[in-house]
Amino acid sequence: MSIFDILGGEFIEVIEWVDDSRNTMVWRFDTVGRAIKYGAKLTVREGQTAVFIHEGQLADVFTPGLYMLETNNMPVMTRLQHWDHGFRSPFKSEIYFVNTTRFNEMKWGTKNPIMARDPEFGPVRLRAFGTYSMRVTDPARFMTEIVGTDGEFTSDEISFQIRNVIVQEFSRMIAGSGIPVLDMAANTADLGKLVADAIKPVIDEYGLSIPEFYIENISLPQEVEKVLDKRTSMGIIGDLSRYREYAASEAMLNASNNPGGAGAGMGAAMGAAMGMGMAAGGPWGQGQGQQQVPAQNAAGAAPPPLPGQQDAQWHVAIDGQARGPFGQSQLQQMVTDGSLTRETLVWAQGRDGWTAAGEISELSRLFSDIPPPLPD
Repeated sequence: MSIFDILGGEFIEVIEWVDDSRNTMVWRFDTVGRAIKYGAKLTVREGQTAVFIHEGQLADVFTPGLYMLETNNMPVMTRLQHWDHGFRSPFKSEIYFVNTTRFNEMKWGTKNPIMARDPEFGPVRLRAFGTYSMRVTDPARFMTEIVGTDGEFTSDEISFQIRNVIVQEFSRMIAGSGIPVLDMAANTADLGKLVADAIKPVIDEYGLSIPEFYIENISLPQEVEKVLDKRTSMGIIGDLSRYREYAASEAMLNASNNPGGAGAGMGAAMGAAMGMGMAAGGPWGQGQGQQQVPAQNAAGAAPPPLPGQQDAQWHVAIDGQARGPFGQSQLQQMVTDGSLTRETLVWAQGRDGWTAAGEISELSRLFSDIPPPLPD
């Protein structure tokens, strides 16, 4: 190896950065132990900016383009070094490439719930999350305020700080907005614009901008959401009478489809359906306009029979003794066992005297259902 090869390796003639990552914001070109040759070629691609740091001071900033590093296109460094137009010697500087494209799908979210006062529910705890995009708009300020001497600065290193700024302004906006919780989903776009405008002054100080900001979700605690779901279910049910009819029919249908215990299942289903109707404060089936007569009155006793439908009480002459009084069902049993025949004398209140049972129209039908005696 000749002396010219050794000296040639110490000079940098081509300066460029081919970015193959998705989260690198700043990358430092390796100049350790080497000097930049006068007239070296600097290539800055679209979406990049090259920042020269000379002896700890920010010197020149190069936007996209192809440059030959000479005194005429490095005014700041020429002024710092007091170079005249005849300068042709190598020089040493640190070169940082800054990625100025958008960094999308950056996430933010509330680590702890935000306390807010809802006009309908009162004090509530809210959580929220979303996404945003950011880009470097002032490479010089970004280098001096955030990056410093970091040789490879990624978006993850700044996202935590930006998240804190977002959450702080979002909490302030939500607490003072007065928007009901149930209406926040319809106002996320407006809230997002308010938060983006609120954080803009702070983000500008970093040399950054937030082109897009989105609120994806604002949610309540799980316990509150469960109660809210029950309230929504009651609103969907609507007319309780119709719902009771539907529930009763569904219960009977399910019971009839159960071959193992159809009777018991249907009885349980009917009982459940009637219980729902009584618990709701109305007779079952009232939704169809048919009101049934209650089995008992307010006092808990059976109501008296309708006029003209009273069961007459009969006294029967048996073995010379007046027995009774007996109702129709008891007389039917006596006819069956033979203790009451057509010739048996009977009497009831309102009649003149004792009369054979077969001569009384009310009792004659009791004997019509008796089969004749078997032949000998």
